[in-house]
Formats: sequence, structure tokens, C-alpha cells
Amino acid sequence: MSDAFAAGALRLEKVTRTFKQGGGVLEVFSNLTVTLNPGELVALVGPSGAGKSSLLHIAGLLEAPTSGEIYINGAAASSLPDSERTRLRRDTIGFVYQAHHLLPEFTALENVMMPQLIAGNSRTTARQQAERLLTLVGLKERLEHRPSQLSGGEQQRVAVARALANRPRLLLADEPTGNLDPRTAAGVFEMLIELVHSEGVAGLVATHNLELAVKMDRTLILHEGRLIDGRDMKRKV
Repeated sequence: MSDAFAAGALRLEKVTRTFKQGGGVLEVFSNLTVTLNPGELVALVGPSGAGKSSLLHIAGLLEAPTSGEIYINGAAASSLPDSERTRLRRDTIGFVYQAHHLLPEFTALENVMMPQLIAGNSRTTARQQAERLLTLVGLKERLEHRPSQLSGGEQQRVAVARALANRPRLLLADEPTGNLDPRTAAGVFEMLIELVHSEGVAGLVATHNLELAVKMDRTLILHEGRLIDGRDMKRKV
């Protein structure tokens, strides 16, 4: 087993996803293999309908591949029982979506504490971790504010902090700045890059924003069912 596996990186090995459509089969992507290393933020780009969200769902154990294997924390995960997949998602994967999905009746602090309490952490530990992360994302003075009292960018910062609350090995984000204006999106992205590097998380971010994608460590392009490393394209130019 490689050092990357042992350190908790994500690896997709020969992953294929197909759907039955009418009397035939629709192939979304085929035979994809990729590794994400700790502390590395990778952009996933491609046209609408290319399968970016489906690939994120497979990486996050929300959807099973038609064939192939997903390794998380060095362990094969695609064929695990539902209860074990749920535990892996809770303990090792953080999710950020285009919509922040914060609980409106709870404060920023409570929203970041919640996944930790569900995981069995004490309130004291959960509060300390929530305060640490919210301070890192620049919301030290907004801990007791509810989502309705926060700007869109602030709400998404809370969502990022919540995704990192249980110290995941892997962070998956699906258009995390899609609902934000360009200036706010750039600020949230800079914060996300800094956090992934400082927390040592392997991050995969699906985005249409190429200006933001080039700021990440590398870019993967999902095109016509294949995954192309952006570095390979640069070498051909």
C-alpha cells in the first residue's frame, strides 16, 4: 500500500458509472483512476452534464460506481455495508455544496458543533473545535449569529468550517461559490485553499469557474467520459 493511501488520500481505481436509459445504457464516465494527496486541493472542471456531481457522489460514498473501487483512508470502501459507509462519511469526509444548508434556528457556532455532537464528541470539545475553525475562516466575531444574520459569503464560510468539524481526511465541494458574487467567491476560495493546506485535507472541488480553478494545486478535466490531468494538456501545448 502506498504512503498516500496510508496518509489518508482518496483514490478512485478504474471507476465506471453507467445508467439504464430506455432500452440501452448511458455511460457517464469509464475507467477513471485518480489519487488525491493530503494537503492538495484539486479542481474538477467540465461542461454541464459531464458527470462532475456524480463523480463527487461516488468519491463521497453517496453513490456506488457501476464498477471500480474507491479507497478512503487506504481501505476499499465501495462494497462496505451501509452502516460502515455511513461511519466513513461521518468520520473521514466533509461535504460543501453550492447551497450552504445551514440549520436556520442555530447559530454559526452551533451549526459547526452539530456534526461533532452527532459523532459523539463532548459539548466542550465540539465548542472548542467550532470556535477554532470559525476563527480560521474569519468569523470570530460572528459565532452567535444565526444564518439569517450572515451574508452569503459568511454563510458559506460557516459551511466550510462545518465540513471540517470532524477533522476529515477528504473534503468534497460541489460548486461551493456558485451562489456568490465574484468578489465574495474569490474570498471564500482563498480561505478554502488556505484551510485545505493548513489542515492537511485532500480536497476535490467541482467548479465552472476557471479563474478559481487555476488557483488550485492542479486541475482535472472531465470530458466525454474521460478524466484528463490539466498538466498533461499543458505539456501538449
